[in-house]
Amino acid sequence: MTTSMTGSMTSVMSTSMRTHTCGALRLSDIGQTVSLCGWVARRREHGEKLAFVDLRDHTGITQCVVDNDVDVRSEYVVRITGVVRARPEGTVNSALPTGEVELGECVVEVLRKADPPPFPIDARADEVDEGIRLQHRYLDLRRERMQRNLRLRARVNSAVRAAMEEQGFVEVETPMLVPSTPEGAREFLVPSRKEPGAFYALPQSPQLFKQLLMVAGVDRYYQMARCLRDEDLRADRQYEFMQMDMEMSFVNQDDVLAAVSHSVLAAAEAATGVRPPDIERITWREAMERFGVDKPDLRFGMELVELTDVFASTEFKAFAGAASIKAICVPAQNTVVDISSFGRNQLDRLTDRAKKIGAKGLVWLKVTEDGIESPVAKFLSESETAEILVRTGAQAGDLVLIVADSWMTTCEVLGQLRNDMGRPPVHEGPYRYVWVVEFPLFVGVSAETGQPKPGHHPFTTPHPEDIDLMETDPMAVRSIAYDLVLNGWELGSGSIRIHEPDLQRRVFSVLGISDEDAAKKFGFFLNPFNYGAPPHGGFAFGLDRLVAVLAGEENIREVIAFPKTQSGTDPMTNAPVAADPRQLAELGLRVLPAAT
Repeated sequence: MTTSMTGSMTSVMSTSMRTHTCGALRLSDIGQTVSLCGWVARRREHGEKLAFVDLRDHTGITQCVVDNDVDVRSEYVVRITGVVRARPEGTVNSALPTGEVELGECVVEVLRKADPPPFPIDARADEVDEGIRLQHRYLDLRRERMQRNLRLRARVNSAVRAAMEEQGFVEVETPMLVPSTPEGAREFLVPSRKEPGAFYALPQSPQLFKQLLMVAGVDRYYQMARCLRDEDLRADRQYEFMQMDMEMSFVNQDDVLAAVSHSVLAAAEAATGVRPPDIERITWREAMERFGVDKPDLRFGMELVELTDVFASTEFKAFAGAASIKAICVPAQNTVVDISSFGRNQLDRLTDRAKKIGAKGLVWLKVTEDGIESPVAKFLSESETAEILVRTGAQAGDLVLIVADSWMTTCEVLGQLRNDMGRPPVHEGPYRYVWVVEFPLFVGVSAETGQPKPGHHPFTTPHPEDIDLMETDPMAVRSIAYDLVLNGWELGSGSIRIHEPDLQRRVFSVLGISDEDAAKKFGFFLNPFNYGAPPHGGFAFGLDRLVAVLAGEENIREVIAFPKTQSGTDPMTNAPVAADPRQLAELGLRVLPAAT
């Protein structure tokens, strides 16, 4: 057993069939007789007697010189034994770590022949339709890109586990078959054969169980938890996903944020080799005021600018009396959208976009060397125009976008336009982590009950400074809830939990949940709190999302071994499929015809 290259790693990877992996050989191995196993990535004829075979495994590629009459083709599984030698002068491949050597005097053993693959097992497969790639995912995963992503994911998982355990957390598995609970997202239901007409739910998260673990005295829990939600899929969402879930006792918000930050930064260091700086923190209100979204991307400017006071006495009717007036400045040097060629059609489309998001309209101003161009320029006073340019810092060639509406609508519309006009792909540029804290405890009003809806979940602790507003002004109450955001993607969220029965009843009352309803829906969860619940809080972040960003991917499907398509299907297994009638009968179920 050889220990060349990286020594211990080569030894670990050696087996009875191979001495080295295909990415291991270097000049220091010249003269050794070695055995490699892998897949034929490429075969090239070299005169009448010889051929070059590029042999590939997950570690890389080695060039092997074989007899031309050896019948090996693309994706054949082979074992090649030969002598390591330097490549002839002028044939070194600097793009390969093994590019200075090759294998000569080769003996080839075909371990398994292969049919021609439906797409090339290399970077060219990126251009293949995703449905074809997922149909043959086992081939797609052979590619260097996918192998790299899976192994990066493994490093992240390992670093997260190590970071949690060195902080005294213990890993505990929670159930996959749970009662249905109103946590917000649609659940997957599982029928019970033993109890006809009764159903389990697959967990949206381990939320209730991890809090019960705090009642049980576990003190510090974590889990790499598989969670399932029957929600529409998109680039950062799958039906089933993995999250690092944690809960800890006798803590405040700072304690939880410190523990999670240590874990996330350790994962980033394991993936990139560089530990990011400490994670900055802003309030939800500041995030909305500056960026218009509660998942702010800090990698670029174009922050929202306050103009309400500028138009306090305006004669422009569209702005007169507006509760909130804000603007963003799209710079001429913006690298995401080229505004230098923007004509009236593009500007009209921007206005339509603003209306679709929720605004009544959009005012745009093109800044020129001579002033501004805008359909509303004649309605603005010189002082108003001058103050707009001063506050936005707009220069010639820039584009200023202004919205006047309610505070929330103004923020949200300009926040979306800011992302549309300036946000780079999620994996580009520096990694900008940010904690967003002090979210509203209640958001909006339920159409069903007419009562406020919980901003996070009904067990979130109100901010101590706002508790007195609970009954008189609930929408002004902040919570001790927090989100972790990376480059505009929400990685996860958490909160300090309510552990006092009286405070929990007050929150339920605002939500329109009676004591009877609370006992029915949450009794199994709340009753244990009567036996002594410590102050506690927790968090969970999506491993798929974190790994995708660190891997340089725009879609979490590229870092999941066997994902679903955006329509929720699996082209490889054809899931979901119709159930056998006998199974349905055993479960006491009948499938109704699809609605027309």
